[in-house]
Amino acid sequence: MDELLLHDLESLEAISQDEETRTIFLRMAALSRAGRIEPFLAQLAADDEVDEETKAKLAELGRDRSLLFTVEDYLCRTQRLH
Repeated sequence: MDELLLHDLESLEAISQDEETRTIFLRMAALSRAGRIEPFLAQLAADDEVDEETKAKLAELGRDRSLLFTVEDYLCRTQRLH
C-alpha cells in the first residue's frame, strides 16, 4: 500500500512540475465539470492532426473523472503551498 501511495504522489508531483501537462489536466477537469468532455473528445477523435496514440490517451484520461478531479485538487492545493 505504501508503495502505491508513493507512486501516486510521485505521479501527481510530476504532473504539477510540467506546465503543459498541468494545463491539459486542469482544462480537461474543467470540461468534465461543465459536462463538455464528450464533445471535446469527439472533436479530438475527428482531428487528423493528432496522432492516434495521443487521442487514445486523452480519451482515457477524459473519461476518468475521478483521476481528473484528484489531479485538479492536488494541483490547486499544492499551488497554494508554493
